[in-house]
Amino acid sequence: MSDDPKTIGVTAPENPSAQPSSALTQDELTRLTDDIVAALKTVYDPEIPADVYELGLIYKVDIKDDRAVDVDMTLTTPNCPVAGELPVMVENAVASVAGVGPVKVSVVWDPPWDPSRMSDEARVVLNMW
Repeated sequence: MSDDPKTIGVTAPENPSAQPSSALTQDELTRLTDDIVAALKTVYDPEIPADVYELGLIYKVDIKDDRAVDVDMTLTTPNCPVAGELPVMVENAVASVAGVGPVKVSVVWDPPWDPSRMSDEARVVLNMW
């Protein structure tokens, strides 16, 4: 995983010379990326008035050539009261994006979430400077 907590991209072939180039054009990848981020920003933790993307709960979004999307996300704490609901909400939001194939959301705990992962927008909303 990169140092950037929000990595979005296309899965690179294991051996690029042995496989054809991406089935997605750059314009389509850009559109999907923008639309997925917009969809993620509609998902709010019910206990926190900030969306999951700005809170830094989304660690990775992988858009594959077949348009399947894998999302790695975390929660603010393993004891989060919405631990069962939030990943489903993320899956539904991403799946609602036009052109997206199957969506798989995995909850990961490494690295653990901490407030430094929040965007400035989330810090303003939560008054956490």
